Amino acid sequence: MSEKDYVAVLKQSLAKKVEILDTICALNVEQKRMLEDPELMPEELEENFRAKGELVDQLVALDDGFEQVYDRVKEELTHHKERYASDILQMQKDISRITERSADIRAQEQRNKSLMEQKFATVKKQVREVKNSQQAVNSYYRNMMKMNYVDPQFMDNKK
Repeated sequence: MSEKDYVAVLKQSLAKKVEILDTICALNVEQKRMLEDPELMPEELEENFRAKGELVDQLVALDDGFEQVYDRVKEELTHHKERYASDILQMQKDISRITERSADIRAQEQRNKSLMEQKFATVKKQVREVKNSQQAVNSYYRNMMKMNYVDPQFMDNKK
């Protein structure tokens, strides 16, 4: 592979990273909607987490690949900046967009974390209320069963 090919791979890697970050942003918006929905099914949220996890794995792989390729062409790029000026400019723009998207994602994740904590607190409260209601119902039935119970010592054993 020539240096031009390596530079093209670097540009593709950065473009793919921007695309993945955009998808993560969209998933964060969807996650926010889910967390605000009182009828949320846990499976939906789990699927969202799984999809984001796969995208993060892809980002890690892209970062590793980018570093390896960059190490191969680093000298060429620094010594012949004028030859790769437009490519370097494009990569700088992509890196700027990546940094911006990463900051957006961090802010979204922080907001979603707060929503999730609220959601879990609500669910925990509902579970506690159901548990208390169940205890009250059980206590009621136990007491009702005692009302229909006649202690044998009060029964007439004569025939």
